Amino acid sequence: MDARLRRVNKEIADCKNDKTSNIKIDLIDESPFHLKGSFPGPEGTPYQGGHFEVDIVIPESYPFQPVKMKFITKVYHPNISSASGAICLDILKDAWSPVLTLKSTLISLQSLLCSPEPNDPQDAEVAKHYTTSKNSFEETAAYWTHIYAGGPGRSSSAPLKGDGQDEIAIAGLDPAHVSGFEALGFPKGKVIDVLRRLNYRGANAAKITEDRVVQELLK
Repeated sequence: MDARLRRVNKEIADCKNDKTSNIKIDLIDESPFHLKGSFPGPEGTPYQGGHFEVDIVIPESYPFQPVKMKFITKVYHPNISSASGAICLDILKDAWSPVLTLKSTLISLQSLLCSPEPNDPQDAEVAKHYTTSKNSFEETAAYWTHIYAGGPGRSSSAPLKGDGQDEIAIAGLDPAHVSGFEALGFPKGKVIDVLRRLNYRGANAAKITEDRVVQELLK
């Protein structure tokens, strides 16, 4: 048995024996070098109550080379790609150390959900949402946790009505803003795409003129 396999087997066993961290590591297939990590969303965050899964690939030179991790569960977070699950975290790049383990790295991902770093984003659109309208960001992140990670229901008093309304909520937009531009004759999908790109949310919406939005919609 080579050193990499011994190390990975030990880390999987240690994680299974740890009943307090709630960090789990499972095999995805027969290979011990392709794994699935999971952990609960941290309390006191928009991710509370969710169950988050992470794809883990162990490189050949592990532990001297960092593991490759990306979220399987869709997450609304400045440092996680909302499209691919790619993660911007220093220990997965140049700050990696051989003393780090799979469990400690997953705990770092859990901590990242508590402490976003919008100035070093993986998802620039989400980072803009976070920095310009944090309350709106948290509502959207909680909604994503609800629909993608099995978290509790949406706290907003605004009811969801059908798939179109869900699409608006997923984008973190105000339904009144969307319907206002729809009333000008623009299709809902394009309105949602443009308002999302312009970060037409919360207090930031007041900084963007309707003419600017219309110009983008006409492109």
